[in-house]
Amino acid sequence: MLTKLTIRNFKGIDEAEIELGNPVVFVGPNDSGKTTALQALTLWDLGLRRWTEKRGDQSPSKRPGVAVNRRDLVGVPVPSARQLWHELRVRETFRGESGQRTENIRIDVIVEGVTQVRVEESTGFRYWSCGLEFDYFNEQGFYCRPLRIDQGGHERMPVLAAGLRPRVVLLGPMSGLATNETRLEPGAINVRLGEGRTAEVLRNLCFRVTELADGEDRWGALSERLATLFGARLDRPRLIPERGEIELTYVNRAGSRLDLTAAGRGMQQTLLLLSFINLHPDSVVLLDEPDAHLEILRQRQTYELLSEAASGNGTQVICASHSEVMLNEAADRGTVVAFLGSPHRIDHKSEVLKSLRDIGFEDYYLAETTGFVLYVEGSTDLSLLRALAEVLGHEASDVLERPFVRYVGNRPNDARSHFHGLREAKPDLVGFALFDRLSVNLDNHDALVERMWRRREFENYLLPTKTLREYAREEGRNSAVGPLFEASETERWGGAMDHAIGEHVPPIALRNPDDDYWIDTKVSDDLLARVFTAFFEELGGPNRMPKANYHRLARYLEPADVHPEVVSVLDSLAHQASGAQPGE
Repeated sequence: MLTKLTIRNFKGIDEAEIELGNPVVFVGPNDSGKTTALQALTLWDLGLRRWTEKRGDQSPSKRPGVAVNRRDLVGVPVPSARQLWHELRVRETFRGESGQRTENIRIDVIVEGVTQVRVEESTGFRYWSCGLEFDYFNEQGFYCRPLRIDQGGHERMPVLAAGLRPRVVLLGPMSGLATNETRLEPGAINVRLGEGRTAEVLRNLCFRVTELADGEDRWGALSERLATLFGARLDRPRLIPERGEIELTYVNRAGSRLDLTAAGRGMQQTLLLLSFINLHPDSVVLLDEPDAHLEILRQRQTYELLSEAASGNGTQVICASHSEVMLNEAADRGTVVAFLGSPHRIDHKSEVLKSLRDIGFEDYYLAETTGFVLYVEGSTDLSLLRALAEVLGHEASDVLERPFVRYVGNRPNDARSHFHGLREAKPDLVGFALFDRLSVNLDNHDALVERMWRRREFENYLLPTKTLREYAREEGRNSAVGPLFEASETERWGGAMDHAIGEHVPPIALRNPDDDYWIDTKVSDDLLARVFTAFFEELGGPNRMPKANYHRLARYLEPADVHPEVVSVLDSLAHQASGAQPGE
């Protein structure tokens, strides 16, 4: 059984250490490296086989590497061998005192495992570690040799003894089933599997199961399992010598005999898995999205199939998936590796489940590149924070210029769920959450600081009577046809605003800036919206101040006018953002 996989400079993976188990499920969003990790194992397996064929079990330092053609790597079809290298970089140039020198950038794949061996009259376990390195040669191939232990390459890791070597096989996602299928040799089948043309060889896989020494028993058990799952009874695959084709039919629930092409994609997918696993007992089976094309109940049954294969067939199953059902099942009973940020084993599924379902790739990217996330109710709150930070000349202005921001309404749980999901990918992520006044207590942790306004909402800190009057006078001056009319227009607009304020603000609140009215009123809806409506009606024009523009009132404040609580929030935000660790 394989217990650990280490990868360096392979395709999209710069460096990763992955713990393995049996069965183990790789979970993560699309393009997160799950399939790449499976392909790294197939590269290691091919390299080990080629080295053993040419050099045996020896790992001498002075023997050259063995050549591997990219076409032999059927599990990783690429048009050029360079495509296997991380960021396509195969050489690195250094300048030193002795001049310029060039070194190869190598792909390293190290696999650790444990194998059950017979020791005299009993059995024991042998733990082993085997690493291989790969040097780029040209577009058609590369060299493979045991991994060097020292910098000079004089010592290398030992080659895995023949009795300890696992057999590694890869099965990709289900493709479209061919109408007719010619009988193929095992090598041709493997090439098509590596190219992702899995369903083009489904009948061949089934036919090969029947040709095994215990083929009758295996096919009978496989057929029984399909009947239990789908109510369909499989006939034995039949070779038609005249055409060299394999025919496979089944009897459905109604008793009709149909060709396999008439079956649903879920049944075809399950048959592909069962036949492939039966053909590879005592192997390491790599499955890429084995739950594709299956509804929720079938996905759960698929995990049961994989678990049975792992326990009863001498097979280690390593599969990649982004199914919530597969994650739920594996988290309870197997090993789960989350490909969120650096691949890592998880013991609690809740945050990863949230990550898979609700968080998009762009959020992971922004979390990695900024190291800091800001949670506010909406875009208006962000604009207000920017405007007030600008009035104060506050250091938070730099943070607020281009933040990674998430709008969560006034729901702290949404912010926490999103934040902890992101931390599965970036454990050193820090965040700041700001809410309007709530009736519940907030949580405060070093990683995510939560603050809420003591007043009803953010707009309550805009000193409405002062800023509204300043706004009206400035707009009046700007609307004047010329300098001759500025004074009269300023007076007219200012008078209209005074009337609107007098109609909607209680007299006691006008006299006392600390009145409870300014603390408990929802200023955006119950004051500003009404005042602006009345104001523009008196002027005889349309309302030119929607809620999205209320932040413009902040520019009429002086630094001394800004409430101390606003300053405290900006201080806290800037301090939290200063602890961010942006990625490269």
